[in-house]
Amino acid sequence: MADAYIVAAKRTAGGRRGGALAEWHPGDLGAQVLNALVDETGIDPAAIEDVIMGCVSQAGEQAAQIGRTAVLASKLPQTVPAVTIDRQCGSSQQSLQFAAQAVMSGTQDLVIAAGVESMTRCPMGINARAGKLFEVPTDPTPASVKEKYGIKQFSQFVGAEMIAKKHGHTKEELDAFSVESHKRGAAATQAGAFKDEIVALKGRDPEGNEVMHDKDEGIRYDASMEGMAKLKILMDDGIMTAANASQICDGSSGVMVASEAAIKAHNLTPLARIHNLTVTAGDPVIMLEEPLFATDRALQRAGMKIDDIDLYEVNEAFAPVPIAWLKHHGADPAKLNVNGGAIALGHPLGASGTKLMTTLIYALRARGKKYGLQTMCEGGGIANVTIIEAL
Repeated sequence: MADAYIVAAKRTAGGRRGGALAEWHPGDLGAQVLNALVDETGIDPAAIEDVIMGCVSQAGEQAAQIGRTAVLASKLPQTVPAVTIDRQCGSSQQSLQFAAQAVMSGTQDLVIAAGVESMTRCPMGINARAGKLFEVPTDPTPASVKEKYGIKQFSQFVGAEMIAKKHGHTKEELDAFSVESHKRGAAATQAGAFKDEIVALKGRDPEGNEVMHDKDEGIRYDASMEGMAKLKILMDDGIMTAANASQICDGSSGVMVASEAAIKAHNLTPLARIHNLTVTAGDPVIMLEEPLFATDRALQRAGMKIDDIDLYEVNEAFAPVPIAWLKHHGADPAKLNVNGGAIALGHPLGASGTKLMTTLIYALRARGKKYGLQTMCEGGGIANVTIIEAL
């Protein structure tokens, strides 16, 4: 089977809800990353054979096939096709895996995998709530499934609490992890670690002034255990607070995937080689625990051990997820989310997959490291794992 390579990777800086990127239509937001990938490689935009765009809340301004909208808003010609996919939080990680599979199969040579989510303009769950306007049913879960699993509704918040209880987490442990995410994000920002991966965009500051948005807006540079302790517990008998969960975020991201033939034909420089693609599914009630078991399978299929991996990106949807992942695998915390995670940097749902991949590639190359592993918990009890080899 042919190899697939990542030849460019870009993301926007995260925008807080109602923050710097609030005025950007998500079609234009996605287009900016497509343009940046083309500019980075210097490739003829017409050479792109497909765009696979992840997006979760496909309603409002993100309806009507946002991937195609982003292409039409970009410098890519109208002859470049696009498709929009939803694997919940792993949508653009799955975009990458589909793009890699297309290249590895030999059916395409040059594909962009990307994601976009404006959680300001298209709030989470809008695609279910919109049905109320037309007096049509809005519950995505049929009664038969609820009865099967003995629940009233599936809830990621409940799943996070279940993981914390199952793995014996304390609130102090979650708070400490969250503080560390902010510290790492702040240190990386101040050191310029994100400079080459971020696409700077015009935005608005809290006073309404036009600014160049090139830094993740959600980082709390003064994060402390004392501050975390003041926040309200979200559920009765729980330990989760808003500070222990990912931040609502606006953003887009993308990577360009190429075959060896395309690299030679277009004089491209590969950043990383795709080493393994895995996706698994498990319990939809606890839901967010699947990255633990998906990683087991990915490592087995790749013939690797966790110690063979130099850096890990495990999405910080909720703090219990990466903490449980670390304990399950006996992994080194120093290798995890080294530049901070979604608790500090934000989680723009459909854009998070290629966002994390972009950060992982640049972090590996900056440290002269080789193997990176990315995994993401997803609604419905699914998880993607992608292992790359930095070049």
